[in-house]
Amino acid sequence: MNDLLETAVTAHGGMGRWSRTTAITVDASISGAFWSFKNQRDALKHVRFEVDTTQQRLIMDFVGQDKRTVFDAGRVELQYADGKLIEGRDDPERSFDGHEFETPWDDLHLAYFTGEALWTYLNTPFVLAGPGFKAEEVAPIEVDGERWRRLRVTFPDHIKTHTREQIFCFGPDGLLRRHDFTIDVLGGAPGQLYASEYRDVDGIMIPTARRAWLGDEHRPENLMIAIDMGEIAVR
Repeated sequence: MNDLLETAVTAHGGMGRWSRTTAITVDASISGAFWSFKNQRDALKHVRFEVDTTQQRLIMDFVGQDKRTVFDAGRVELQYADGKLIEGRDDPERSFDGHEFETPWDDLHLAYFTGEALWTYLNTPFVLAGPGFKAEEVAPIEVDGERWRRLRVTFPDHIKTHTREQIFCFGPDGLLRRHDFTIDVLGGAPGQLYASEYRDVDGIMIPTARRAWLGDEHRPENLMIAIDMGEIAVR
């Protein structure tokens, strides 16, 4: 583990604490203009999801609705709340072939994207020290008078995520400030996801607010994705 990754892991709770974690459950509201482009405007307004920290798996319940989605690396499913299958899709990544930014999504597209995205976000930075990941520190940047150290990470092929190579920016305290990437299933569209409002949840530091903006001006009309977390449980 290189120096920056070790610093980040320690700041977020340490590998010893993380090794005793098997899942994180989050009540959240996920909004922003992006979802209207995908014909999913209020689909994630009130959700509860459980992130598996031992394998790539995420279950999302749609609060007040009789449905849930299940994401695994090679399959997604839409289920009733009791777990009965409604429909499923194997090799779901292939269903995005030919998509552009404004191509609408069905429920299984949404299940795949939210699954791989939220799984990556909630497992960062600990998963970056796992087998098959390659991490190297690159030149720092200055943002709003603060020096951010940056880690360039190449994900292994068996992990489903936005794209193979991503950049993680950490503040002087070692906590994640911003996550930079392109999104393969959106035709390589660029993204910058800011992380803030950290909360210590049973020894794990979790940013409870994430924001992705269109361009450099952070005006309300430019807000593409907003993730706001309420109750969080680590087990």
